[in-house]
Amino acid sequence: MVKRAMYYEIKRLQKQGYGINRIKRELRIDKKTVRKYLKMDEDQYRQYHIIMQDREKEFDVLQDEIISLYKENDFLKLPAAAIYDYLEEKHGKLPANENSLRNYIRYLVLTGRLTLDERKRYYTKVADLPYGKQLQIDFGVKKNRRGGKYYIFAAVLSTSRFKYSALRERPFTAMDLILHLLDCFDYLGGIPQELVIDQDSVMVVDENAGDILYTREFGDFIHEMALSMRVCRKSDPESKGKIENFVKYIKYNFFALREFDTVIEANDSLLKWLERRANGKISQATKKIPGIEIVEERKYLKPLKNSIYRKDQTSAREERTVNDKCRITVDSCQYDIPEKYRNRTVEIYKTSERLFVFDPYSGTEIADYRLSLIPGQIVKNKAVTREMGVTTRALKGEVMGYFVLESWREFLEANFSTFNRYVRDQCLEVRKYFKKQEVDIEMLDKAVRYCIENKTFSIANLNDSYQHFLKERRISAENGLSEPVLMVCNGVIRAANVEVAKPDTRPYQALFETAGGGQ
Repeated sequence: MVKRAMYYEIKRLQKQGYGINRIKRELRIDKKTVRKYLKMDEDQYRQYHIIMQDREKEFDVLQDEIISLYKENDFLKLPAAAIYDYLEEKHGKLPANENSLRNYIRYLVLTGRLTLDERKRYYTKVADLPYGKQLQIDFGVKKNRRGGKYYIFAAVLSTSRFKYSALRERPFTAMDLILHLLDCFDYLGGIPQELVIDQDSVMVVDENAGDILYTREFGDFIHEMALSMRVCRKSDPESKGKIENFVKYIKYNFFALREFDTVIEANDSLLKWLERRANGKISQATKKIPGIEIVEERKYLKPLKNSIYRKDQTSAREERTVNDKCRITVDSCQYDIPEKYRNRTVEIYKTSERLFVFDPYSGTEIADYRLSLIPGQIVKNKAVTREMGVTTRALKGEVMGYFVLESWREFLEANFSTFNRYVRDQCLEVRKYFKKQEVDIEMLDKAVRYCIENKTFSIANLNDSYQHFLKERRISAENGLSEPVLMVCNGVIRAANVEVAKPDTRPYQALFETAGGGQ
């Protein structure tokens, strides 16, 4: 049937002298249609239009069900493709195609039989389970035409029926499952309170009258994510029918006419299918579209958080700068970093309980800490500051060469002998106190001899003695003249407080001026 606007356009072109063939080309409609409407006057067309509107349409038999679907969704404007999929799944072959259904819905709106609400949707229906409560997961296997198999991971939120799936070409391990669950949580936009699983060996080792023993990796993951668990028996439709139906849907819908060369290609296609079909069509159970319902359910999911099982993914790490004291700051606490990273950048990955630090170039892990709960705490770890890449012999040779004092060598030999199990740590203490800053060589010699005389050979005691003698010299200097102070920094010796006396040259200058004036 030609619309009213088209009818008037045909008549307008006729008045301008256009023939049937030219009108056909201009309006791109059939020649018979042009001839038919040219014969009608306006009253005849109006009568014809009324008759055509009232005639029986292909989807009239489903009118009540279509209107009921809109009512279930608060008369929200729904995609015609989603309604068509729903009706096709329920009734099989439909009386007309998807475009005809779209026109029929438009007809229902124009005739007032259906009124759509364009405003923001408000959720009033109480769900069987509260939003954010439960995620069901399961596995499946599907053979491909190349003789191989696709192993299916599937998950569905019980309330909104929002779905996620992924494929691989080998059986799942516990680590595979954990990584797929983390990807699933990302796709959902949050973490549910409860997981519903069956007694699969990837997750469950044993079950004794309800006492569940999980595999080590999966048990750690449950604890880390603070997940409640509900373990069902296999093929238990009362407990996990939603996920079992979804696995079948993947096998017999997604894989029905599709074949892939690689698992990467298959996963890309699966994600598009999830968006278009699995989450884009009306659910038979809820009469709503999961892709719309998830917007509300996300408000009730727990926030996403980092997992220890993702620490090797470089994209999830943050940069930190190591300060002069070889520490980084994380959440107001400071953590020791190996000395070679002083004033350099490192990468960190933080979970709810642990902190991991990585070399940004090699990607190797250089530190692992349990996060401190005490604000402002300095967290030390000798294993981190030991610098295992440098031998103890090399460290001993390095610190021996800091000063040429005989007393310095004598003291260090005694130190290494006294702390023979902690030589590396003592060498690092020397680096800490005497490598970077200027050292008063005279006061150091005095402190070293004092420690040797009193047989106290730790580097910490040496530094305390050195600081004491420095303080004494400073007090003496404030009360009068002090002796020259020799300072050493990076092997260079210089006098720090010696001032050369300058004679008064004014009498000589006056004498020269007088002699010049007499000439």
